[in-house]
Amino acid sequence: MITLKNINKTFTSSGRVVEAAKDVNLQIKDGEVFGIIGYSGAGKSTLVRCINLLERPTSGQVFLDDVELTALSPSDLRKERKKIGMIFQQFNLFASRTIYQNVAYPLKHSGLSKAEKKVEELLKLVGIEDKADSYPSQLSGGQKQRVAIARALANDPKLLLCDEATSALDPQTTHAILKLLKELNKKLGITVVLITHEMDVIKEICDRVAVMEDGKVVEEGDVFTVFASSQQKIKRKFVDTTSNLSKINQLLEENAEITKIKPGECIVKFKYLVRSVSEPLVSTISRQFHINVNIIFGNVELIGTEPIGGLVSILNGKPEDIENALNYLRDALDFGLKTEEAIFQDTSVDEQEYWNIIVARSADLEDTAKVETYRKVVETFQSEATQTVFDDTFGGYFISVGWDEDLLK
Repeated sequence: MITLKNINKTFTSSGRVVEAAKDVNLQIKDGEVFGIIGYSGAGKSTLVRCINLLERPTSGQVFLDDVELTALSPSDLRKERKKIGMIFQQFNLFASRTIYQNVAYPLKHSGLSKAEKKVEELLKLVGIEDKADSYPSQLSGGQKQRVAIARALANDPKLLLCDEATSALDPQTTHAILKLLKELNKKLGITVVLITHEMDVIKEICDRVAVMEDGKVVEEGDVFTVFASSQQKIKRKFVDTTSNLSKINQLLEENAEITKIKPGECIVKFKYLVRSVSEPLVSTISRQFHINVNIIFGNVELIGTEPIGGLVSILNGKPEDIENALNYLRDALDFGLKTEEAIFQDTSVDEQEYWNIIVARSADLEDTAKVETYRKVVETFQSEATQTVFDDTFGGYFISVGWDEDLLK
């Protein structure tokens, strides 16, 4: 559907060159909902505007199906652009025109007959047929975005570009607009490219996602895989915004009451990272190894129809029983739990770094130096090899993936 080859885009301002897109290569499939996520300044809006050549790339090629848009004459490009609709964060409606007139505007010079019927169909499609004679100032934000979507669909495009289309909306309205986009994707077969800085938006409707940072696409894949893995620091930040599992690091640093464990106890964090989380893991290890599992907090949610999530728990029992339980967890692929040793034995996972089980044992979490050592170990990933870190000064050990031995010296 859409192919971007070696896209570069630079701007010059006050003698300073800004590289907004750097050697970007993407393929977006026909009929999918594709997300592009990144923080402000990552280059995602520039990239999406390069797709329809509102911003012409400094170098590189843009293909819509088999047509190279970057090689077309201005008149031919205008014809091809009719296959691409676009909606924006601020709606961009004509304030002096009615809703009907806003939606009809793209049809003005199109040569399409029965424009009136077309507009009525579009307004009904997006659920605002009763607002035809209203003006934008009389509509809510969600209703305005529905008008923008109807207008973008006026020429029956094959591709719909959405540049931060829900950023100005409240959560409930955002959900309604995303639901509408997904319905349009299914009903019309239209390909949707969604630009956002919100991981919740990606999680809700996207099939695949590209993560951008500093003008580059640093990772691309199906949404489940992107949520499950942690290869890029930027991506872990986005994932953490939708999960409370990372909260344990802060709680440990703050020596929160909930993390004050007794001798013989340990805090365990683990993640469900495969597409099958149906076995009763907690009750199994509790019964089989005669230990108590106190769940501090956790979350399991659906990405599409697949569950993903994890738990932070305190294990209590005999030291040898806890050891046996932890060894069991490391080998618990059959239970939908990815642990550090198992990851690198799983050939279906290609060069992915995980820190899926973090075990912190300590009789003294009040020592600032020890807490800082813990923080560095669990947050630093520089080695693909699985390591078990024994730290006598901390009074315990950690299990993680990817760490820098120099940090512990």
